[in-house]
Amino acid sequence: MTRDSTAGGLTNRPKRKPTLRTIAQMTGFAVATVSRALADDPRIAAKTRATVAEAARAVGYVPDRAARRLRTGRTQVVTLMLNTEHEFLGFTHEFLSGITAGLAGTGYSVTVVPDALGADRLDPVRTILRNRLADGLIFTRTESFDPRARLLMEADFPFVSHGRTEFTEPHPWVDFDNESFARAAVERHVQRGRERIAFVPPSDKFTFAQHLRYGFLSAVRAAGVGYEIADTVTIDSPSAVVADWVRARTTAPEPPDAWVCVGEATALVTLGALSDCGVLPGRDVDVISKRASPIFDNIRPRIETVFEDVRLTGKTMAKMLVRRMQGEDPAMLHHLFSAEPDFALEP
Repeated sequence: MTRDSTAGGLTNRPKRKPTLRTIAQMTGFAVATVSRALADDPRIAAKTRATVAEAARAVGYVPDRAARRLRTGRTQVVTLMLNTEHEFLGFTHEFLSGITAGLAGTGYSVTVVPDALGADRLDPVRTILRNRLADGLIFTRTESFDPRARLLMEADFPFVSHGRTEFTEPHPWVDFDNESFARAAVERHVQRGRERIAFVPPSDKFTFAQHLRYGFLSAVRAAGVGYEIADTVTIDSPSAVVADWVRARTTAPEPPDAWVCVGEATALVTLGALSDCGVLPGRDVDVISKRASPIFDNIRPRIETVFEDVRLTGKTMAKMLVRRMQGEDPAMLHHLFSAEPDFALEP
């Protein structure tokens, strides 16, 4: 008796893995069109992209990145080195969403590698370079003479830093005008009649700490008001330690009557410590903070803020990285977002 090789309409022979050509034959589109549609290229009609995507789902198509890498020498991957401890609430979600939006239609996907501030920040970079795990890098918390930037420039490997360095050799960067933020915050406090302004800074090794400090000091000196910059805590200190410092300063002789906060996390700690001391923002003291979310819209009493668009920052960095990977001159690749205060309270 001859055994039937099929059962229930299914053949026992293994099916061939679906390819771009498979989808092209199913849909009637050219292979190049299918490839661009699957990369969500906005230049391909939305209806075409939807048709191709449905066909890909129907046959279980999965891009063969290994084959593409062998063929082109590219991984079609960019890596985000991300420190998850940040002064902004929701930074990771907003930043990563922006990067994903910036890569849409390019065929690139993003992988995330943790970047621990206390560890050797070069280890993951060396691994990526040695094993060619990505075509480009994005990183945050940039230092004045960042070792990651130095190594990547020496290797001529595409990258974009969130923040500037002090290297003379140009490299791509996207930054926020922290100097203008600090200056505007101090000037607003002075306008409201405050006379002793306090500031918990980032660690001095980060470039944006220098920008903040310069803007803060130039403004308080120009106004002739008293000031205090914390020298035993930073925005990366444990929140309990920062709170203890704020409470100690608030209950000491000649306490600050105004605070400049680098981000939402420090501002919330500061507001909690002030409340512990029976001090009311808007009456006894004023607090101004940078923000990246609408959280302060729901906190009473209200404080004044300056918005930093983290999602747009991520999108801008991703687009800039693609340009660099395409060979654009790094000297032409930089963007500084302006500080735009949304001060609304009566002086």
